[in-house]
Amino acid sequence: CIMLQYETFTDPSAAKLYIKEQGAPIVVKADGLAAGKGVIVAMTLNEAYDAVDTMLVDGAFGSAGCRVIVEEFLEGEEASFFALVDGETAIPLESAQDHKRVGDGDTGPNTGGMGAYSPAPVLTKELESVVMNSIILPTVKGMSEEGCKFVGVLYAGLMIEKKSGLPKLIEYNVRFGDPECQVLMVRLESDLAQVLLAACRGQLSGVSLNWSSGSAMVVVMASKGYPSSYEKGTVIENLDDAQLVAPSVQIFHAGTSLDEDGNYIAVGGRVLGITAKGKNLEEARDRAYRAVEVIKWPGGFYRKDIGWRAFPVKQFS
Repeated sequence: CIMLQYETFTDPSAAKLYIKEQGAPIVVKADGLAAGKGVIVAMTLNEAYDAVDTMLVDGAFGSAGCRVIVEEFLEGEEASFFALVDGETAIPLESAQDHKRVGDGDTGPNTGGMGAYSPAPVLTKELESVVMNSIILPTVKGMSEEGCKFVGVLYAGLMIEKKSGLPKLIEYNVRFGDPECQVLMVRLESDLAQVLLAACRGQLSGVSLNWSSGSAMVVVMASKGYPSSYEKGTVIENLDDAQLVAPSVQIFHAGTSLDEDGNYIAVGGRVLGITAKGKNLEEARDRAYRAVEVIKWPGGFYRKDIGWRAFPVKQFS
């Protein structure tokens, strides 16, 4: 796997000069924590210049955007790969594919994630082996050798390049990830607590995990206006009925609360994760969207094409 080409900048003029030299499309990132919103995939030079100004001049992300990373644009499919690490040993979890853009067809600004499914067909067993041997295990070994052993979930954000078909590492996170965690948890059949305890004790060697066959999908319902400003306090109804659409439906609450009358209300940007399993991705998708359609929430919205890369386009016409 080849490292991404990138440079970091605190001076907007220097960043723009580099962007002009590299050309578009190009990616501009805030170098701090920005709730999953600090990445601009600029298809034109002007979009990239505006992103630099937003972060370095306007301070839209506060201290998280006081330094920016400008990196090459990769064409292909994103996939998320997870491994559990005990400091010395790593075991793979299942793969997933997230949908970062706010709009159907992967359009609009980036979000914390509008839906996901597992497993990700683009990440074949052969590629999973490549990721483990060329990305995950060298990272775990390197951290151990530096005296900074990592224990926990290592989440590799990958791009499977269109030209080569090989994975490039875009980023690391040290968490299960949202909304990927939802589809992983409904598929995991092993005792999660026991596995995490084994990781804490440095005893992952020889441990294997059991996963349900088939697929899982989560559709995120978000407050209208997200990822920009949005209204809080809108009422959500029919959650109990939605849960009964199919035995595999599970509704995860991310940004809800109860009002004085006991109604569920939205208090966040991404509010609900409607998750379902199926014998294949199509069945999981149908069950998840059937549950979504039962929910009455005029103040919310959702993408209607989660999983679109794995289905014929005609299914979302």
